[in-house]
Amino acid sequence: MRLRLGRLRGTALLLLVPTLIALGCPPASGAPARDGTACAATLDCSAEDLDRLPLAERLVFVRAIQDEIAADYIPGFRHWRNIEGIIRFFDENGFGAPGSWISYVDAGILEGVERGAAIALGRSDDDFGNPGSELWADYLRRLHRGELTDRWVHDPAWGNAEQASTEHGVRLAEAHGAVASRVDQQIYDFSDFYRWLLRNPQTALLALNEALIGTVGLPLPPADFLRWFTDVTISEPTYRGGHLAHDLAVPDPVSAPVSALRLLLAYAPELLGPERISR
Repeated sequence: MRLRLGRLRGTALLLLVPTLIALGCPPASGAPARDGTACAATLDCSAEDLDRLPLAERLVFVRAIQDEIAADYIPGFRHWRNIEGIIRFFDENGFGAPGSWISYVDAGILEGVERGAAIALGRSDDDFGNPGSELWADYLRRLHRGELTDRWVHDPAWGNAEQASTEHGVRLAEAHGAVASRVDQQIYDFSDFYRWLLRNPQTALLALNEALIGTVGLPLPPADFLRWFTDVTISEPTYRGGHLAHDLAVPDPVSAPVSALRLLLAYAPELLGPERISR
C-alpha cells in the first residue's frame, strides 16, 4: 500500500510540475528570480535579464549602480538620474511591459550602463556585445580623472554613450520581433532629440535661442533652460518631458498644455536659485 502511494505521489509530481511551469508558477525549490538589487550587486545581468525586470526593479537597479560607483569610484555620482526620470514616466503610464518594444530598448540602455560600470570598476571586461558598454566605461574613467567638469565636454560624452546603448536596444527589440507603436515611436523620437541636445550643445543653444525668443517670443534664458533640461543628475526634465511627449503623441489637447506648464514649473526654481550643476 505504501509503495502504491509513493508511486501515486511521484506520478502527481510529474504531472503537476510541468503544469505549474506552464502557468508561470515554478516549483518552490526553483532558483529565485533576480531583482534589481541582485543585478546591481553582481553587474552581470544581460539585456534579456533586464527586460524581465518590472520597471520598479529597474529603478532599484539604476539607483543601486549609482550608489556603488559613488561609494568607491566617483564620490557623489548621480549621473543617471535622468534615466530614472524616464523609467518613472514609463511606469506611471503603463509602458515597458517585459517583451515590449520599449522594454527591450530600455534593457539595452541599462545593459550598456551596467557593462560600462563593470568594466570601469574592474569587475569584468565583457561588453556583452553592447556598443555602449565601452563608451560608458570611458565616460566613467574620464569623470573619475576629472576630465569632464566642463558641460560642453561632459554632455557629448554622456550622450554618445547612451546613443550607442539605445541603438543596441532598438536592434535587440527588432531581433525579438517587438514592434513600436506610433506612440512608442514618438516618445522614442523625444528621447532621440534629448540625446541630440546632449551631443550637440552649442548647436542646440543656437536653435533653442531662435525657437524661444525669435519665434514664440518666450522670455526664457535659453542657455539656462538648456543647462537645466540636459542636466543628467536630476530626473524632473526627462520625467516631465516624457509626459509632454506622450500627450503630444496621443494627442491630448487638454493634457498637453498642462504637461508643458508642469515642465516649465519644474524649471522655474532655477530662475530664482543658484546654478544647480557643480561637477
